[in-house]
Amino acid sequence: QVRLVESGGGLVQPGGSLRLSCAASGRPFSISNYNMGWFRRAPGKEREFVARITWPNDSTQYADSVKGRFTISRDNAKNTVYLQMNSLKAEDTAVYYCAAAPRSSLSSYNDWGQGTQVTVSS
Repeated sequence: QVRLVESGGGLVQPGGSLRLSCAASGRPFSISNYNMGWFRRAPGKEREFVARITWPNDSTQYADSVKGRFTISRDNAKNTVYLQMNSLKAEDTAVYYCAAAPRSSLSSYNDWGQGTQVTVSS
């Protein structure tokens, strides 16, 4: 079984930065062989896509709402995916989840973490 554990969330003022991490472990599982994504769920809203990094050449895609402010990356040696979040806004407040999809799919995320809370407030 794959285990994804997010960390790095917290309370930050508008305009501030946070870096989220997603550490993968479990059955033989290397993030380098998967498409990895970040999603978020704000209070009272549906879960939404934030960013993904894809196999095999680490192409990245972002939601329009975070483009230019967030950066997804991965360290295959550490089996960890990151989400660098800059210029944070109140509307970025949400629980952030990382997820893994087979390299044959950009949308079938089968493994999920438990989430980490990000709160942007003054």
